[in-house]
Amino acid sequence: MKQYRLFPSTDDHSQLRFESDAPAPELGAGEVVVAMKAASLNYRDLLMKSGQSASGGSDPVVPLSDGAGEIEAIGEGVEGWGIGDRVALTFFRDWEEGPFDMRYHKAARGGSCDGVLAEKVVTPVHGLVRLPDSLSFEEAATLPCAALTSWHAMMERGTPISGESTVLCLGTGGVSVFSLQIAKAAGARVIITSSSEDKLERARTELGADEGVNYRENPEWDKEVFSLTEKVGVDQVIEVGGPGTLNRSMNAVRAGGDIALIGVLTGFEAPDASLFPLVARNVDLSGIYVGSREMFERMLSFFEEHAIRPVIDTVFDWTEADKAYDYLESGKHFGKVVLRIR
Repeated sequence: MKQYRLFPSTDDHSQLRFESDAPAPELGAGEVVVAMKAASLNYRDLLMKSGQSASGGSDPVVPLSDGAGEIEAIGEGVEGWGIGDRVALTFFRDWEEGPFDMRYHKAARGGSCDGVLAEKVVTPVHGLVRLPDSLSFEEAATLPCAALTSWHAMMERGTPISGESTVLCLGTGGVSVFSLQIAKAAGARVIITSSSEDKLERARTELGADEGVNYRENPEWDKEVFSLTEKVGVDQVIEVGGPGTLNRSMNAVRAGGDIALIGVLTGFEAPDASLFPLVARNVDLSGIYVGSREMFERMLSFFEEHAIRPVIDTVFDWTEADKAYDYLESGKHFGKVVLRIR
């Protein structure tokens, strides 16, 4: 079997290696073998490769959390699934429903357990969702982390986004673009930021963003957002920057609003800002880390209802995995970067 693995090295950076003769996975009771067709990359995968993520172990690991394929073999006791069923794998293999528990970190694909950048993956059936026919394998492979994180933030935690809401999306990576799509499908007004005028134009003309703010031309972008909302602020911020942007996000949110803290694009340090605005404005700050299988299934129904198609920037052949990692790291992408497995 062919697969990739990340091998820890002495300089804290992991080496990505292609293996052409890895042993085939063993199928157990309650499990299925999924023949992988596509996988996608997230910023977390760059952190894993660079040794900056705390979610990995010391052993070599098959990378990437997000993938889709079809069931090739079924283990003893599996009911309700058949050979050829089209599926996506969940990010947290064992988080089926209900609130998050720290034990789920023990089976986070591509980190604490093997991921999906392989010809075949064995998984318990509770770590699968069934795919609608409307989505290709490449599109479906973008959903388990970025899309579900966006969905969790806007539709599962706190007050769901609606036609009365104004949402601020930071940047045009996977999470932010999915957030734009979900928010517009729900009827919300969306303001999005980018350092690229071309990306802002795409967000407006192709995906329906209402306003765009260039944070390179407007370093104090929070003031621009506050002005666009008639000095009220937005109902929710999709905060993917972390400590370097949290201060401005707090300035941009309305009284009683929500900040969904999702990413760490600006690093892991403590924010260089007072947190008092959260108190003064009665703002909810929520940590969002993907979601459960039940959330995934609700999200798929919403995507079907509103005909949402994932935005894919580039599809690489999986033999070009290194190029895909480099392209994601360059920040040139708009939406998702995908690997086709064959």
